[in-house]
Amino acid sequence: MFTHNSFLFLTELNQHNDRDWFKANQPRYEAQVRTPALQFIEAMQGPILSLLPRFNAVPKKVGGSLMRPQRDSRFSKDKTPYKTNIGIQFKHFQAKDVHSPGFYVHLANNECFIAAGIWHPESTALNAIRHCIDENPNGYKKALQAIERAGFVMTGDSLVRPPRGFDKDHPLLTELKRKDFIALKTITEAQVCRADFVEFCQKEFQKTTQLMAYLCFALELDY
Repeated sequence: MFTHNSFLFLTELNQHNDRDWFKANQPRYEAQVRTPALQFIEAMQGPILSLLPRFNAVPKKVGGSLMRPQRDSRFSKDKTPYKTNIGIQFKHFQAKDVHSPGFYVHLANNECFIAAGIWHPESTALNAIRHCIDENPNGYKKALQAIERAGFVMTGDSLVRPPRGFDKDHPLLTELKRKDFIALKTITEAQVCRADFVEFCQKEFQKTTQLMAYLCFALELDY
């Protein structure tokens, strides 16, 4: 599936990030990036189903688990048209967009990682997660302990001050201030290019299922 050539394409795209270059190198993108990514997603269908059956791996060029290569630069000073990473998300089947619980694989020359959780949930969902942590702290603590034992770290954006309605002396204030609930583990290009990368991801994602189940519980999603 993924090879050094996948990363070599991303390197060259970073150096020539314009539409003419990408169009001229479209066959390379298909062969070295999109096809391996779709093969990986297809191979992950069984493993994802075995982890949490309400999540899915959809090997489609558009509208599936593979995130589109085009950047949305409407509100950014950086107007380069293409992402210089491969992004793959295995989302909950009820999810409407990327701001929902999911497993994630991020491949880039400057950093590769796998992750599980929810990124930038909208305000209603974020409030539901915070209240769930407040009302059901033990389950969340157990999920964090499992994440820590597995070598993942919780990451993402956080508030500077306590969220509205929560005490500044709350024992889980650090967690309540989170705007993202993401467990992340850095991996290497060599690991990505190994023949057993699918099995590796399955084993690593298995260690995050307590957190994923907790987030689904907080958001009243099936899991």
